[in-house]
Amino acid sequence: MPYAILAESVGKSFTLHHLSNRPSDSLRDALASSLSALGRRIHRSWQPRTDDTEEFWALKDVSFQIRPGERIGLLGRNGAGKSTLLKILSRTLEPSTGRIRIRGRIASLLEVGTGFHPELTGRENIYFNGAVLGMSKAEISRKFDEIVEFAEVEQFLDAPVKHYSSGMYVRLGFAVAAHIDPEILIVDEVLAVGDARFQKKCLEKMHEIGEEGRTLLFVSHNMNSIMQLTQRALLLDRGRIVCDSDTSQTITKYLSAEAAEDGALPLKAKVDWLSGLNFRWLREETDAGFNKPLNFALGFTTTKRTFRLVFTISFINTIGARVLTSKAQLDDLEHGLHRFGLRISDHRLTPGTYFVRLDLWGSEEHLFEQENICTIDLFAASTDDRLIQNISRRRGDKLGCYAPIALQILPASESHQQD
Repeated sequence: MPYAILAESVGKSFTLHHLSNRPSDSLRDALASSLSALGRRIHRSWQPRTDDTEEFWALKDVSFQIRPGERIGLLGRNGAGKSTLLKILSRTLEPSTGRIRIRGRIASLLEVGTGFHPELTGRENIYFNGAVLGMSKAEISRKFDEIVEFAEVEQFLDAPVKHYSSGMYVRLGFAVAAHIDPEILIVDEVLAVGDARFQKKCLEKMHEIGEEGRTLLFVSHNMNSIMQLTQRALLLDRGRIVCDSDTSQTITKYLSAEAAEDGALPLKAKVDWLSGLNFRWLREETDAGFNKPLNFALGFTTTKRTFRLVFTISFINTIGARVLTSKAQLDDLEHGLHRFGLRISDHRLTPGTYFVRLDLWGSEEHLFEQENICTIDLFAASTDDRLIQNISRRRGDKLGCYAPIALQILPASESHQQD
């Protein structure tokens, strides 16, 4: 089967050095840690030390195949190995084990200003960067006006790029990479630096590249962009590929893992007078069928009287879009333990998986926020099909709907359970 990119058992290790035999209470050592390299060398002449080394594998046994014309998403938490993999694919790093095979001209945009020389002007860097990416001078000249128009930097074209903002860097870098007609384009989430209008412009350009049959590898934490742009996605975790499937399934696995881990963290407010936060979906009390009420429990302790407390529960679908927000307000709370039962009726969420976000506000400040605080799965029986269709038609599939929260105040003397 033809391939554009083939990775076979790719691994990348780095050697980490850990300094030992350094007294932690030495003033000289404390000062040396913040001095320049020269200062540290002077210090080492006075204080003997040894270096303990550790082998760290950023990637381990990574294998996959990307066919020509595929649009692939790459997902993973920070530190999962995404950047290391992209650098290996872009030939700026060599793998420690395994091998990479690439067929076709490759262009990559991995970070702001990749391939730019800060002392050269924008005009000079277009030619310089284009040459680095494999274009001839004649090719660059033919594409020059199109690149400048896309990047929207004509006014600053003859200024050194060291004076450019990060957004201008990104616009120019992406414009060059996208217009050299690469068979393979690799784009990291560097586009997050640009404004919303330019991000939309870049997404449209990448979609156009994909429609032309060229290969795209796209990294982003914006699940909506990944869903719109790619057909298949790889999920990296601790340097290994843990999912290689169609985009929706990979996103669901990624967000489910994020929600499970985030939900295990202690819930801590931004202020000292609010503590003991506990929020959970009362799964055992909820019939998770279509449009059946959703029940939650919220508990917390306050050490002072609170005149106004507002909280919202938001539901995010598997492509990262907020589809429902519910809001409630509590007035004049005495200090002590507070427990509430929360019921959201007639929410009209269609069957699927949703990730819940909780926010709390006081009179003038944001007290608490937690993404992916829990995950809920809704299903529908066959008898619900007509109801689902009718509600979808009335809503017009419009996102950002609102449903009220019904509050039930529970006895404060009862201790609330934590999951």
